[in-house]
Amino acid sequence: MHTEIPNRRQQTQTPNPTTNQPTSPPPAQKFYPRVVNMTDVTFSEPEMTLLQKGPKYNLQTQELDPKPRPRNRNCHFTLPPPEREVYRKLTAERVNTLQKNNTPSHTRNTQFEPMAIRNIKTKLTENGAMIAKADKGNSLLILPTAQYESKIEKFIQTNNFQTSKNNPTKSLQSRVRKVINNGKTLIPSESKWKYINLNPTAPSIKGLIKLHKPEHPIRPAVNWRGAPAYKLAQLFTQKIKLLAPLPPNKYNLENTNDLLKKLLDIPHNAPLCPRPIRHHKPVHKHPGDRDPRDYCQHPREQQGKTPGQKKNC
Repeated sequence: MHTEIPNRRQQTQTPNPTTNQPTSPPPAQKFYPRVVNMTDVTFSEPEMTLLQKGPKYNLQTQELDPKPRPRNRNCHFTLPPPEREVYRKLTAERVNTLQKNNTPSHTRNTQFEPMAIRNIKTKLTENGAMIAKADKGNSLLILPTAQYESKIEKFIQTNNFQTSKNNPTKSLQSRVRKVINNGKTLIPSESKWKYINLNPTAPSIKGLIKLHKPEHPIRPAVNWRGAPAYKLAQLFTQKIKLLAPLPPNKYNLENTNDLLKKLLDIPHNAPLCPRPIRHHKPVHKHPGDRDPRDYCQHPREQQGKTPGQKKNC
């Protein structure tokens, strides 16, 4: 969800009646479709409808069981025997009435979804194509597999990555085990199994296609969860935060909403230049150099100032 930031300068300025220049309309924002097909594969309307729902759509392949299941089978023993049959009949009638009157407000036809998924997979396999996620937005990109792999190879070659013929995962796993076994003061022996990855794998890279840039490069997303030292790195991060906690910094941002909140909290008359650094001992400078405190004010505005007058940003 995007929040529009009001232009504070434009609101505070008063329009000049003498200049009536026609304002040009703002440029139209370009939004990419939900599905971008860069292949010759054609999809039917139900298949495109399913693809447009995005990768976060939850598929419902099995219908819910409408029959109620009793949670406590021994509940009928709490009733007296003469009244047991009467309550059974009343309960059965009530359940039937609720099932007839309980019509769901929204129903979705889930019968075509498994068939559409099978058809999409078959078409992609036969044509050597794949589905990738775009970098910005929730768009899906259908492109040839060879083109996607070439983008990954180009990213690795242009960024000077060092390739290895052997897989170093086993050697790293043995080194991690030695560190955990030797660090008994930091990791107790009864809890060291929590920080050993039993089935380590090399980190995998995934490319997010940048549709908003020419030639559609990728943004790498590396999965480190299978790395040998992933759990050990999490433990060290927690210990460092406890031993050396960082104070809250007003210049740190959590996410986009935090940035918008801090921008909206700026007052209208806030200074645009930062406060200068004031030194306790003046530094010897050449006669032509200016004091750092004078950069926050224009030289013309400094002519009427007395030597002892305070200068404000």
